Amino acid sequence: MRRLSKILAPVLAGLVAATGLTGAAGADASVRSGVAGADAPVRLDSFYGQRPAWAGCGNGYECAKLSVPLDYAKPGGRKIKISMVRLPATGKKIGSIVLNFGGPGGSGVDALKASKDAVSADVRERFDVVSFDPRGVGDSSPVRCFDTLDLDAYFAIDPTPDTKAEVKKAENWDKVFAKYCTENSGKELLAHVGTEDSARDMDVMRNALGDARLTYLGFSYGTYLGAVYADLFPKRIRAMVLDGAEDPSENAGDLGAAQDEGFDVATKSFMKDCFKRSGCPFRKHTVEGAQEQLDELYARADRSPLRNEYDGRQVTEAVVSAAVDYSMYDVRNWARLRQALTEAYRGDGTKLLLLADESNGRRPDGRYDNSFEALMAINCVDHPEDPCPNWPVKGTRYPKKVEAKGSPPIVVVGTTRDPATPYKLAQALAGQLAHGVLLTNDADGHTGYGRGSACLDRKVDQYLITATAPKAGTCRDPHPKA
Repeated sequence: MRRLSKILAPVLAGLVAATGLTGAAGADASVRSGVAGADAPVRLDSFYGQRPAWAGCGNGYECAKLSVPLDYAKPGGRKIKISMVRLPATGKKIGSIVLNFGGPGGSGVDALKASKDAVSADVRERFDVVSFDPRGVGDSSPVRCFDTLDLDAYFAIDPTPDTKAEVKKAENWDKVFAKYCTENSGKELLAHVGTEDSARDMDVMRNALGDARLTYLGFSYGTYLGAVYADLFPKRIRAMVLDGAEDPSENAGDLGAAQDEGFDVATKSFMKDCFKRSGCPFRKHTVEGAQEQLDELYARADRSPLRNEYDGRQVTEAVVSAAVDYSMYDVRNWARLRQALTEAYRGDGTKLLLLADESNGRRPDGRYDNSFEALMAINCVDHPEDPCPNWPVKGTRYPKKVEAKGSPPIVVVGTTRDPATPYKLAQALAGQLAHGVLLTNDADGHTGYGRGSACLDRKVDQYLITATAPKAGTCRDPHPKA
């Protein structure tokens, strides 16, 4: 899940939270038997009867496409293809595990291809590991808006406008962005990239994988997608882990405030760790002194962008802010941030720019993936309480508690110093779910599974393999060095 922008909040404000879901009873009531795919909802027989044509796509992976209706209310209309990837089980298979790595807007295909250790060896032995590009993302009917130069300019917009002219400039860019998304993607697609449609796609996928019930591991935004699925199809879950949890009942304003607190806690933790390291760029080894020096850098870049030895772009305040926020997601990036800040205080913002590029989905060849454009499109559909005044289609979701009555135990993982999804959101989600189990990860960084906690990994693995939920509790074991 991406950090809410300080100035682009009118468009970004719904990164999480909020959904007015179709009731679980209504979803299950539409199921009938005696069709291709015995659990196919009415009028969706042909979609639930699919068996994907998996083909090798390099390095041991297999890829396939899944056909789904663009509009589930009109299954006879336009169809789109969902791109999937799987890593076959290494041992005696008991089913498939579906992963969503977060976003919204992140490519699950690219993420899984980049990491064969996304799950443990024990889980890999028993499951085909599957991920996908949600609709509007990556290779699944992607939303398209800006070209590279436009996105470069967009990401350089001042996040703390000091004048009416700067505010007007940001507002105008938002209007242009919405206009280009409409022209390059079309209203029909933009109206149907929301999370509820993706959750329904995921149930078609579950059936296509041959699983009577879903085994799912979702990170960050993937917890929101999982919660939506659980509310729609509670009885079709075998095991579900929601790591780096979002609170579906929280509105955009409350989320922004929670994230401000979360990033503040994470940044202080980074600073305290920095004070113990050689080459720490902060003159004063106090949190207050380090924050003052960081604020000075923001102000300096706002007045006059830092130089950049990489290309012709300017390292503005927005770039510096994006680099710092991005580094809070993973303690393994803290060393890079320390070095980048050291050079930035000498006037060289190159390393900060490269960190910001990773955050914004800009590839080394200068092209962007569509993660940011998809994020904007998905949020403006999912969250009508957000101010997306220029968006061409109306959203239909609202904040709502998710209970998932009738589901098996659902495990929620919360990390105590998580910047993007603060711990209290995991507490809230676990409390809403009819059968929620909260695992607390006492650590830094965003999400917990696979980040160095043997205690947490062991509990999650055992649950995924056996479908027997652990007891709620806290893990406090060593984590990777920053």
